[in-house]
Amino acid sequence: MKPEKFFFKDDGSIPNNKLPMLLYKNAFRERGEEGADWLEERFAENNWKNSWRNGVYDYHHYHSITHEVLGVYSGKALLHLGGEAGEKIEVTAGDIIVIPAGVGHKNLGSDNFKIVGAYPNGSDYDMNYGKEGERPGADKNIASLAIPENDPLLGKNGGVPEIWGELEGA
Repeated sequence: MKPEKFFFKDDGSIPNNKLPMLLYKNAFRERGEEGADWLEERFAENNWKNSWRNGVYDYHHYHSITHEVLGVYSGKALLHLGGEAGEKIEVTAGDIIVIPAGVGHKNLGSDNFKIVGAYPNGSDYDMNYGKEGERPGADKNIASLAIPENDPLLGKNGGVPEIWGELEGA
């Protein structure tokens, strides 16, 4: 399974990342609580832990100390990714989104939208909003992050280690 890749440039307030956001469309069949359980297990098997269930905030934010995965197990949403200059992308139950540190994300509207989120190696996360004073500290954090050894869906064989690893080595 090959994900769609989305590249977002620094817009002055949201740093984004040279690494692409990855979108796996219709990556799993389970829905509802069964889907949430499946996502938590799959992510944990691939060492993406510290999981939670909820949605996406309705304001631009990003994380500078970790990458993040979101698995949609119910409903749909229109997400604004990459900050104001980014892209609006509809996600639906069955989709998995891998968001590199620094990439802004915001919920523009949703219907019964529920996700499981997790972080590589069970990392903690921080919250940044594109406000004055967050950078250059956030930029330094983002630049220091390693490429995860596993993709949250595919493990060691494809996705994050392959796609991000090639770009990091370039």
